[in-house]
Amino acid sequence: MSRPPMPPAAPPGTPAPPPPASAGPVTVRPGWVLALLTVVGAMAAMGVVAALGLWAAGAADLPDNAFPRVVVAGVVTAVGGSMELSGDAGALAETHAGVTVLPLSVTLTGALVVGAGFLRPLRHRAVAGAGQLAGWAARLAVLWLAALAGLAFAARQTFAVDLGDGVLGAIGGLFGAEPTVGFTTDVPLTVGFGLLWLLGVLLIALLATRGVPLPARLRRPQASARPVAYAMVALLLAYVAVGLVVALATAAARGHVAQTFALILLGLPNLTWLALTLGLGATWNGRVDGPFGLPVPHLLDEVLRTPDVSTLNLGTLAEHDHRVWWLVTVDAVLLIAAAFLAAARSPARLRLWEHALRMAVALVLTVLLICLTGRISAHYGLSLLGIGDVGGGLSGELLLRPRLWSALGLAALWGLVTGVLGALPARLARRRHGS
Repeated sequence: MSRPPMPPAAPPGTPAPPPPASAGPVTVRPGWVLALLTVVGAMAAMGVVAALGLWAAGAADLPDNAFPRVVVAGVVTAVGGSMELSGDAGALAETHAGVTVLPLSVTLTGALVVGAGFLRPLRHRAVAGAGQLAGWAARLAVLWLAALAGLAFAARQTFAVDLGDGVLGAIGGLFGAEPTVGFTTDVPLTVGFGLLWLLGVLLIALLATRGVPLPARLRRPQASARPVAYAMVALLLAYVAVGLVVALATAAARGHVAQTFALILLGLPNLTWLALTLGLGATWNGRVDGPFGLPVPHLLDEVLRTPDVSTLNLGTLAEHDHRVWWLVTVDAVLLIAAAFLAAARSPARLRLWEHALRMAVALVLTVLLICLTGRISAHYGLSLLGIGDVGGGLSGELLLRPRLWSALGLAALWGLVTGVLGALPARLARRRHGS
């Protein structure tokens, strides 16, 4: 049998052909298609969570087919969008309302999807240049802002308020008071805050993740911040997981399933991260008055439903339920675990005081984020003849704001102490394994 002819020899000086491609991990090119899938996926996930939560809260019964636009408004506000409320009740009456609240369950859903989509094409690469990284972020930003602007234009609705058949309805009919309320979106502010939200999510994703190569000038800051950033993300997610277990157990034991699921799907992080700050010893001021679609837990309702603005901290909560002191224990356990996680991922050369300082800075920034995103201010009412709000069902107020500087000071103190307590066992574990 004759052999097949040999290929001709390459002339001298010809460069060697590249080696055959290995069967290693397949990288995904960060192009426009993947950016579009990331943005659409994030918007769709937030829309589903917002729709289910608002449906459980009873928003599907709103008049004039307002439910789809209310869902869109929920998505817009979840990423920092600015909503404007308005009303009209005739010549001798007026409606007035205002709301500032982030549905953090929807926010967290969008952040997780955007972060995962942003990091996916960057993994398994030898290096990610500054230009490539900026171009990938810019593609996401362009499509994100376009989608957000479209939602902002769609998030507007006006519908009538039923005064009922009683005395209030008779007075309203006599004076021609036919109240309507509505909401619109401030598109420029929404786009601006939405861009800040997106950049914050991308920055946290880069700081907290491993396996994503960065340009040389960014590697050292990331190496310093990554362990504590990862630990803080894990801490916040752990609190949400604990809150989810407690909420489901409460729903199974006491009922109110629809209200509980509305709370889970719209505001679970609002409550669990509030509990984190309360366990640190932080104080919030707040007030609840009138009915609201999203339920307030019974203990908070007891403390906050007062004629004036009340104080919310461990002391005032313990007057109604002594079990709240367990929040201190939960904080201590989870913070020490987060400090251990950060120390285990940090270089072995770091000293104890450096672990403590990094933990303190990270916890202060985390508590600052909670205080900024956990504020709530909501008010609505109907005034006839210019004499206050009338009708218990047509007025209400929900207020919650932190005492910021004391909360940050307590976070720094807790960070220093738990930073040391978490770093000590991490050091012992390293020595035991000889690393």
